[in-house]
Amino acid sequence: MKLASYIHKGKRSYGIVKAEGVVDLGQRLGDRYVDLKALLQENGLSEAMRYLSATGDLPADEITFLPVIENPGKILCVGMNYAAKREEFDQHNPAPTLFVRFPDSQTGHKSPVLKPPHSSEFDYEGELAVIIGTGGENIRRDVALNYVAGYSCYMDGSVRDWQHSWYTAGKNWRQTGAFGPWMVTTDEIPDPQQLAIRTWLNGRQVQEDNTSSMIHTVAELIEYISTFTHLSPGDVIITGSPGGVGKKRNPPLFMQAGDCIEVEIEKIGHLSNMIMEAPASLLTTAH
Repeated sequence: MKLASYIHKGKRSYGIVKAEGVVDLGQRLGDRYVDLKALLQENGLSEAMRYLSATGDLPADEITFLPVIENPGKILCVGMNYAAKREEFDQHNPAPTLFVRFPDSQTGHKSPVLKPPHSSEFDYEGELAVIIGTGGENIRRDVALNYVAGYSCYMDGSVRDWQHSWYTAGKNWRQTGAFGPWMVTTDEIPDPQQLAIRTWLNGRQVQEDNTSSMIHTVAELIEYISTFTHLSPGDVIITGSPGGVGKKRNPPLFMQAGDCIEVEIEKIGHLSNMIMEAPASLLTTAH
């Protein structure tokens, strides 16, 4: 089942994406589950599945996609988690490299990704996103996948010239991360470590790998992260990018206004966004 969050005629909703259209779950279940995050928090997935055979209410081209989970409680990102990426950055630390994103740093499928005006090194990173469906802590890796609701694509835009000694400043500019188009539930992806992942910039393939190349698997990441923080339904783990990023190319290859960036993951879908120059913030003077 493919579940998306979106806006239709000015109203936020969520639904099941099918070939013939979108089944509007907000219309059917919104009195109990206001959004997709609430559906997960209240164990409503099985109820949503009752509408799998329903006829689509909306053409997919009439909706504006939102980030799959618009306001996650936590967005935990994993760096240096593919062998080729670690080699590019000469990274040898065996522990997972973690940093956080803020919810307002995200945008949805086909919405603009904003290039920060203060950056000349806006880089692409295609990644697998994991959406937590069941809360818990101290989760063992052998049962960790039971806590997952589904998987999605993520374009974890990196403002390289603002990463400095750590990642936070380079990862949280407004609308620099794209999340979508939808979440595919785990019944369709029993093994998240066997998925081809590719990234294109203006039609040129710039990243290609398989999630089997992850240094730390999805299950291992859930075990590690849940050791120090409680994971809640709707939390998102972004699992790291393959090699081929623009920073390490010769010459470097960075995203510019007018570019098209795309991330495709096997069995999930194709995330596509245009790059726009972010408007410079208005300066105000205190009196």
